[in-house]
Amino acid sequence: MYQDLLDKKKKIAVIGLGYVGLPIALEFAKHFSVIGFDINAERVDMMKNGVDPSKELDGSAFLDKDILFTADPLDLQDAQFYVVAVPTPVDEHKVPNLAPVIGASKTVGKVLKKGDYVVYESTVYPGCTEEDCQPVLEILSGLKCGKDFKIGYSPERINPGDKKHTLTTITKIVAGSDAEALKEIEAVYGHIITAGVYAASSIKVAEAAKVIENTQRDLNISFMNELSIIFDKMGISTQEVIAAAGTKWNFLKFFPGLVGGHCIGVDPYYLTHKAKQLGYDPQVILSGRRINDGMPAFIASKVVQKLIKANKYPSESKVLMLGITFKEDVSDIRNSKVADLVKEFEKFSVTVECYDPHANHDEVYHEYGIKLIDDIGKDYDAVIAAVNHAEFAEYDSAFFKKITNKSPIFIDIKSQFKDSISDHFAYWSL
Repeated sequence: MYQDLLDKKKKIAVIGLGYVGLPIALEFAKHFSVIGFDINAERVDMMKNGVDPSKELDGSAFLDKDILFTADPLDLQDAQFYVVAVPTPVDEHKVPNLAPVIGASKTVGKVLKKGDYVVYESTVYPGCTEEDCQPVLEILSGLKCGKDFKIGYSPERINPGDKKHTLTTITKIVAGSDAEALKEIEAVYGHIITAGVYAASSIKVAEAAKVIENTQRDLNISFMNELSIIFDKMGISTQEVIAAAGTKWNFLKFFPGLVGGHCIGVDPYYLTHKAKQLGYDPQVILSGRRINDGMPAFIASKVVQKLIKANKYPSESKVLMLGITFKEDVSDIRNSKVADLVKEFEKFSVTVECYDPHANHDEVYHEYGIKLIDDIGKDYDAVIAAVNHAEFAEYDSAFFKKITNKSPIFIDIKSQFKDSISDHFAYWSL
């Protein structure tokens, strides 16, 4: 398979061209013949014109690439090595929603041929690739895995907004349904990943490795969030405590904050879902999730308390929210905890104006029913620095003083302005 792909006798198809799929498709297209498929025809048209809908890649990334962008599933018949990179969200009850990955499996299953490979990159719980996706491929194709085609798993490690740790510079885990599959998949990915690949002993091991990466981070941040609540009651700075503790060589410097996005805020639920299916009720993981999911309510409550202390009626107050994307310097709004924070303020009848130069206004309104403002206004009772976009770092106390009214409150969730905000503001941070 690998040699035929390298000689362009066979093609790679990448299904799902979002934050994960597009970078991998374009990187493959430097060396192989690629078909980039997405069900969203509007997004496909943008990519045909050298535009990344996710705003992660510039136009130069599309130049001199052997790739066909398409929304027609029939074009996938020309491929022999399929990479599935669709999202795997959770529903409103925090239950894994496998509809995208099952849908992609159906699409591939309809065009699957003898000798083909299917590799999944979507984050799932251990066992999902073989127990949920493989049967779909077999039913739709009429073929048998192992005998007629092979499958694999290579979990994505894309970090939106990170220009240092990019696709090719991060070690890639690979796994296959048998020794031959692993060898071929390792060779294909090894051709583009300069940091090297790590061959996992099984698909389940690779799936588990991916899901615990973000679960571990989620738990560490939840610990810091819980500490921030405790230290707030004590009247001491969490940031100063972390700085002091960080002088010890083996102290891990995690920081409190809003935990959203498609990975850290979602992946733990895939692991806990599978654990419950096996009869085990996970304690630590779900405890961390409850703390992190509860931070918007905690922050909103603190702000309302400060408004009242400043003799401001919440129902008559106006708050400026800086940022709504799930992290700094990206346009991704998936699972935004800032949106949850806005909803919490609505319970107190506080008027909130959201400003974010990175977010798409239509997407935010469609997803959360929140209308972003085009320009920052004036006469705010409080300012909340929710997301540390680089643009916001240019603002100083003089700017914030100009847009606020009497006795203003400044909420610095991630302490971006801790060294620059004057005593004119009632300052608070996690």
